[in-house]
Amino acid sequence: MNELEEKFYETGVVPVVVLEDAEDAVPLAQALVEGGLLSAEVTFRTAAAEESIRRMTEAFPQMLVGAGTVLTKEQVDAAAAAGAKFIVSPGFDPEIVDYCLKKKIPVLPGCISPSEVAQAVKRGLTIVKFFPAEQAGGIAMIKAMAAPYVGLKFMPTGGINAGNLTEYLSCDKILCCGGSWMVKGDLVKAGDFGNIRELSAEAGNDFSAYALGKLLLSQKRTEEAVRWLEENKENSDDPWEQCGKNVIQVSQWILAVIPERSGRIIDPVDIYDCSQMGSGTT
Repeated sequence: MNELEEKFYETGVVPVVVLEDAEDAVPLAQALVEGGLLSAEVTFRTAAAEESIRRMTEAFPQMLVGAGTVLTKEQVDAAAAAGAKFIVSPGFDPEIVDYCLKKKIPVLPGCISPSEVAQAVKRGLTIVKFFPAEQAGGIAMIKAMAAPYVGLKFMPTGGINAGNLTEYLSCDKILCCGGSWMVKGDLVKAGDFGNIRELSAEAGNDFSAYALGKLLLSQKRTEEAVRWLEENKENSDDPWEQCGKNVIQVSQWILAVIPERSGRIIDPVDIYDCSQMGSGTT
C-alpha cells in the first residue's frame, strides 16, 4: 500500500460532508475527530466547500480531508489550494483524472463499469470510487468487476449506512467506505454536533472491530494488534469492548477471511490467545 491507501485503510469510514456555511466546518470536524473519524470528503456542491476544507485542514491537520463532487479543473485547483489531500469525482472524467495526475494530486474517480475500471487501471490508479454503490449492484457488483484487477481497491459510496457498513467492510476489495449518515444535513444545520459525534463514534466502532481483524492478516500489523489486545485485556473482561463488538462476532469475521487468504484457521476461543496471533498470520 502507498501512504494514501494506508490512511484510507486505517480510517475505514469517510464521512461525505455537504456544508452550506463554512462556519460549521470546524465544529463539525471536531465532532468527527472526537468520534474517532479522522477523515472527511467535503463535496463541492456548495459555495462553502473551498473555505470549509481550508478551515478543517488548518484546525485539524491530522485529518485526511479531501474534496468530493469535483467536476472541473478549476475546482481541482481550488480544492488543492485549500489543503485537500485527495480529489473525488462522481464519475470517470478523463480530463479531471489526467489533470490531477499531471498535478500529482491523488484522485478517486467514480467507476461502476469494467470499461471505467480499465481506464483507471491503465492510468495507474489503485483506488477508485464506486458510486452509487447500492444502486449500482453493491458488493456483488464490486466483487465481480474487481476480479480481473487484483491490485485495485474500491471506496463504495451511496447507500452505505450503519446497517450495511460491516458487510461492505468485510469485502477484501474494499479499502474504505464513504457515507453521510453520521453527518446529515439537518444535524449540521441544527448545530447538533453532539449527535454527530455519537454517530461518528458508532461508525468508528463498527469499523474498528473489523480493522483489528484485518490487522491480523498483515505481518506488518500483527504485533501492533497483539499489543493492543494485551494492553486492553487487563482492563476489561472483553478486550474488544471499546470497539463496540463482541469478541465472537469479530472472530467469526476473521474466520471467514483468514482461510481464503492464508489457509490458516483460528478458532474463536483462540482470539484471547495472543501467542496464537503473535506467530504472524499472513
